[in-house]
Amino acid sequence: MNRPKVGDRINNYMLDEQVGVGSFGEVWKAHHHVFANEVAVKIPTDAQFVRQLQREGLAIHGLKHPNIVRAIDMDPYADPPYLIMEFVTGKSLRALISANPDGLPLDSVIGAVQGIVLALEAAHAANVIHRDIKPANILITHADDAGTGITPDRVRVTDFGLGHVADAATESIMHSGSMATETGKRLTGTLAYMAPEQRDGGNVDARSDLYAVGVVLHEILTGVLQQGSALPGDIRSETLRWLAEVFSKCYTRLDRRFGSASELRDKIDMHIAKPPTAVLRRKQVNGRWRCAECSGDVRDEDQFCIHCGLQLVNMIHRCPNCQAYVGRNHQFCIMCGNRLPASDARMVVTANPATR
Repeated sequence: MNRPKVGDRINNYMLDEQVGVGSFGEVWKAHHHVFANEVAVKIPTDAQFVRQLQREGLAIHGLKHPNIVRAIDMDPYADPPYLIMEFVTGKSLRALISANPDGLPLDSVIGAVQGIVLALEAAHAANVIHRDIKPANILITHADDAGTGITPDRVRVTDFGLGHVADAATESIMHSGSMATETGKRLTGTLAYMAPEQRDGGNVDARSDLYAVGVVLHEILTGVLQQGSALPGDIRSETLRWLAEVFSKCYTRLDRRFGSASELRDKIDMHIAKPPTAVLRRKQVNGRWRCAECSGDVRDEDQFCIHCGLQLVNMIHRCPNCQAYVGRNHQFCIMCGNRLPASDARMVVTANPATR
């Protein structure tokens, strides 16, 4: 098997630079030799991993979803074998966790989990179980080091190399390509994120992926892997109660978990479809708004009382660039000049006990 190098041509693409390397092989950034569009090319560096490459290509071939890295082409019999995928510009959740050891902003945590769940819902509907959900396999497009402003549409799930395809037609394709499907009980995945039944070599289904989602949720919330019986709220006090409940129902025994990714998505949607924007700590007296704590005059758009500092609303607006407080109707941040996104995209869940 030939080792790739800069300038090599793989199918219609020219290799530009190596962007990843691991036990599986190498990932290269490449461009089309005519149109110059960029792609990612996976190339196994050991013959024993060709089967894994083929499995991944077949698993994601039929998965067309905005939260799943798309397969473009594959040839497991070329020299070297390759899988060509769309190239995602951004960072992995692993890199963002390293840059934010105390956890990502709460709104970004919610957005990231939403995107992961949407990807898994589509994969599971196609009878594909990922089996290796972890931060390194979750890419965030156009991410900054602070991990701010992560929304579901910026999430891409990748690396289905360990995925199990529970579909007879696909299995037939795999057999016809001289590749046996994985019917044994061998251990595959990353240990820290594996569900108990997966670690024990038992039957794996969609709920095993949801267990891993719980582990990832804990890590992006707190910056650390779950240990013992500690809940996210024990480590990060502003963790929303419903978000802690999502973690608990993922990180539990098989029969107590969410039954499907759709059920998990419904749970999240129930809490974020109508974010709480109602005023918590102000009252109207003779047609004028007053702080419920000190009775000082406040304006309808105020987020804090200018007299006593009380937070008046349970969802505050901040600039995603510099985190300065901004008005609900402002178009630009008065601190850094950054153009502000839509109102909902700059709302940040706060630690106000009344919201939990």
